[in-house]
Amino acid sequence: MKKKFTLEIASPCSENFDKMIPNANGSFCNSCMKNVIDLSKKTNSEVAKFISENKNRNICARLKTTQLEEEFQFNETSKIANLKYAAVAASILLASNVSGQEKATVETEMRVQKPAHYTVGKVAYVQNEEEQSIFVKGKLLEAKTNKPFDRKIYRNLSISINGSKSNIKMDSKTGEFLIPIVVAKDSKTFEVTITADDYYLSKTIDFDITKIKDNVLVKNIIISADELSRIYIAGGLGINYIQEKRTKEI
Repeated sequence: MKKKFTLEIASPCSENFDKMIPNANGSFCNSCMKNVIDLSKKTNSEVAKFISENKNRNICARLKTTQLEEEFQFNETSKIANLKYAAVAASILLASNVSGQEKATVETEMRVQKPAHYTVGKVAYVQNEEEQSIFVKGKLLEAKTNKPFDRKIYRNLSISINGSKSNIKMDSKTGEFLIPIVVAKDSKTFEVTITADDYYLSKTIDFDITKIKDNVLVKNIIISADELSRIYIAGGLGINYIQEKRTKEI
């Protein structure tokens, strides 16, 4: 019988998952003295299998927020059916072993492909004449408070602009950053990406290219905390089973 369900975490946990102690069953949280099972990297079928095998346990888990919108299902089989399946599988395995022993050994020839030759070195970036290299200097501020984001909530907060090579961590007290980027000489916008341990935002920001002085654009990035999407969520896992509607035969 197919069992369908959705997942929920009614009371999200604020503990830092990355600082928990990894072990064979997940990561151990010293705050609540429990193992937190990381389901965020599992496929839907893997999640369904885990739930089917642990449906009677109290589970503390970490999920992607998108998984809260998914519908999962697994096949629930009776103990009798499982025993029958195990007996059939054992008989097939025994028969295949006997058949395998009767076959003669076949010699095989292994062909190794000749290794390809590559030239190793740095890739040179040729800047277009219509582009210019500049530095963007400013502060990342929260719109409601006009202050830097709370570093306890938004851990490892970093920012990149126009896909800069790496995200730049800001000064945790002032929110200041300095980022080298390449922009078109007629640009009016750039793309800002903000990430934290559990949060993400990509947003287009307007700017005035005439404000660039000595290849430096001074520009504060002001973002509302509500704009950041939460990526991961952890806490006590709730399982909501979906009852199938039965249709009456006429």
